[in-house]
Amino acid sequence: MRTSNVTYLVKKGVSSVWKNFVMSFASFSILMVSLLLVGCTVLLMLNVNIIMGNIEDTNEIAIYLEEDVQQSQIDHIRNVLESNSDLMDIQYVSKEEGLKNFSENMGDQAELLEYLDRNPIPETFLARAADLTKIRHVVNLISEIDGVEKVQAPYDFAGILVNIRNTFSVIAIAVLAALIVVSIVIVSNSIRTSVFARRNEINIMKYVGATNGFIKAPFFVEGMFIGILAGAASWGLTWVIYDAVYSMFGNDITLWQMFGFFDLIPFDSIKWTVLGISCAAGALLGAAGTVISTGKHLKV
Repeated sequence: MRTSNVTYLVKKGVSSVWKNFVMSFASFSILMVSLLLVGCTVLLMLNVNIIMGNIEDTNEIAIYLEEDVQQSQIDHIRNVLESNSDLMDIQYVSKEEGLKNFSENMGDQAELLEYLDRNPIPETFLARAADLTKIRHVVNLISEIDGVEKVQAPYDFAGILVNIRNTFSVIAIAVLAALIVVSIVIVSNSIRTSVFARRNEINIMKYVGATNGFIKAPFFVEGMFIGILAGAASWGLTWVIYDAVYSMFGNDITLWQMFGFFDLIPFDSIKWTVLGISCAAGALLGAAGTVISTGKHLKV
């Protein structure tokens, strides 16, 4: 196709947006809302995964050693724990340090510990499971180490978190898939209405010998242009909404950190990526929906 024809078709496609402003605005609005819902859902999924990861990181396995454990055994246990890839943040707590921590937690009643004739706190290792689904397997391996007397782990907490994470993943994927399908259907129907309003124009072009590609090209450009505008608009709204929610969680850091609401994704770090994806998705939906919708009117 000659450059002049390409330029003509592009100009005609862009000018059609303004000539058919009402239908174009309807398509723009539906595309914008659809992209906004999909974008917010994806960002929610990303941040919820971060929150769940933060909560999972609070799990702690306490490994109590035998009363008469020797330093060589302690070193051996440390080496075994550190060599286990399913464990992380391994920390050794001596009897003296453990008693000091216990005394600080008792507050005003700490003076009662002065009457003890010996230190009852065992040598302890603290660690976290890298994968909560393997926590029972890890605890069983640790229990078999010579010199380990008892292992305590948050089984119930870990099980609940794993179930919540799996359930959320399934729901999020289902919701995202439904939003995408609904968006495509709604956008296609909206654009089809716009194309139907210009069916006479399409029929005339077909009767005078215009090829299907020549007829579809302006609609393709029009749909792509509307999609890019809708993507940019949805990006702006997403930015405003996301920043408002993000700042709300940042008002009381201590309170929200208790529930894992920290290290969330700031929009500034992903804004250009989101803009590119939103505009690309809008252009793809708009162009594809327009071309598909013109098909039935080309059969004359």
